[in-house]
Amino acid sequence: MDGGNRSGDSEFLLLGISERLEQQRILFWMFLSMYLVTVVGNVLIILAITSDSCLHTPMYFFLANLSFTDLFFVTNTIPKMLVNLQSQNKAISYAGCLTQLYFLVSLVALDNLILATMAYDRYVAICHPLHYVTAMSPKLCVLLLTLCWVLSILYGLIHTLLMTRVTFCGSRKIHYMFCEMYVLLRLACSNTQINHTVLIATGCIIFLTPLGFMIMSYVWIVRAILQMPSASNKYKAFSTCASHLAVVSLFYGTLCMVYLQPLHTYSMKDSVATVMYAVVTPMMNPFIYSLRNKDMHEALQRLLGKPFQRLTR
Repeated sequence: MDGGNRSGDSEFLLLGISERLEQQRILFWMFLSMYLVTVVGNVLIILAITSDSCLHTPMYFFLANLSFTDLFFVTNTIPKMLVNLQSQNKAISYAGCLTQLYFLVSLVALDNLILATMAYDRYVAICHPLHYVTAMSPKLCVLLLTLCWVLSILYGLIHTLLMTRVTFCGSRKIHYMFCEMYVLLRLACSNTQINHTVLIATGCIIFLTPLGFMIMSYVWIVRAILQMPSASNKYKAFSTCASHLAVVSLFYGTLCMVYLQPLHTYSMKDSVATVMYAVVTPMMNPFIYSLRNKDMHEALQRLLGKPFQRLTR
């Protein structure tokens, strides 16, 4: 790698989606609102699950960790985006850019693996309900979550280390809002074939394999539900899976638009799709999981009702 990448004046310019001042103001307030909604929504989910003993089950254990991941995910990107939208200095250091890239890649992978783990939890709960307590023991849940973290950390390290081998000798203007994998590879003036090959290969392992597992899980889940004699039991089983399916569809829909394509075809429309999974998906998850979930509704009511109860005493 060229030593210039490590020099003190080595930096990138995050120019954002638009350079027009009036559009930047609109984007600032839009992203600030989305960030606040995301933070409040995910913090409420975490507090409701941790404070309510009724929600101390594997499904909500993984949901709380998904909310934590989403919270960390948006905090990695949006604050810097907001600063750039308000500031004339839009520079980010080479080390800062790689740090942002590492957490972005790792947390996307972690989101995906947790969703796959939640699909397994629903499979055991619906297809093998009598063995659910023993099959999804606390020890196994912690082990599965640890495995998700280890794999996502390794995934992020692989791509970040490979990016340090890339040379940037031309323009470092990024017409985007954060340091994203394909954007950086498009700026490279060295051969990035290894990066792209590893990205596709590891992506198939870390994303398509869990997706295939989730599809197979839901095939068995649907078969089990259709065999249930009671219509109320069918509705209850479907409702517990609907939220998860909605989040998976939103997550993979935007992700596939960006990464399942050749590098040379990457364009601005794909950067908009990246904003979708980086900003919109974490914001929507709390709403999706709470709107159709009676237990979560009740837990949130109890959580939010406590301060008012203290005030009225």
